[in-house]
Amino acid sequence: MDGGIDNNRDWDVDSYEALKLRYSAALKLVMTRLEILNDELQEVHRYNPIEHIKGRIKTPESIVKKLRRHGVESTLDNMIEYCNDIAGVRIICSFTSDIYKIAEMISAQDDITVLSVKDYIVNPKPSGYKSYHLIVTVPVYLSSRCDQVKVEIQIRTVAMDFWASLEHKINYKFEGNAPDRISLELVECAKMVSELDAKMLELNNEIIEISEQTTGRGRS
Repeated sequence: MDGGIDNNRDWDVDSYEALKLRYSAALKLVMTRLEILNDELQEVHRYNPIEHIKGRIKTPESIVKKLRRHGVESTLDNMIEYCNDIAGVRIICSFTSDIYKIAEMISAQDDITVLSVKDYIVNPKPSGYKSYHLIVTVPVYLSSRCDQVKVEIQIRTVAMDFWASLEHKINYKFEGNAPDRISLELVECAKMVSELDAKMLELNNEIIEISEQTTGRGRS
């Protein structure tokens, strides 16, 4: 790999592959927790806020590019310090309100430590990007010790995810320098996505209210 990652470290992880193993384990742990939460919500509470869950490990090439943007060498130490999203999980929800409920459930777990929160829903990026980001650490138990490993969790609605997917494709196509007209159109699309999310949430709440009223009349 051009500009590859150096393996000189002060602790006892002796290679990138050994370090990646820890991030893969952390990713599996978070994914399993989320699947259990989703199962409980569906079976016990008859509520299904999560549409689907995606997980990935960042490629070495992407890690190197990120370290270069930070202006630091491509070492394992710098990977751990500067790359919070080597292990990443994306949770896709039905409604905006579900995002905050799920974030609270994740934060309430005793052995998950929240390091930082970025609410791009309340404060969208200039591009129009909206999502809720958590950087957490989770314990990864190895044969000789326990490591706290960082995982980035992104929570967004289906509509937000569709918009973000399109933005990613455009940025990849134009290498981050999309024509102004396309960038402006993306911002307009982001506004429409926000309006759609708000309208769908309003409609869902109305459906729930009517359902509860109907159930109440039936019981009386």
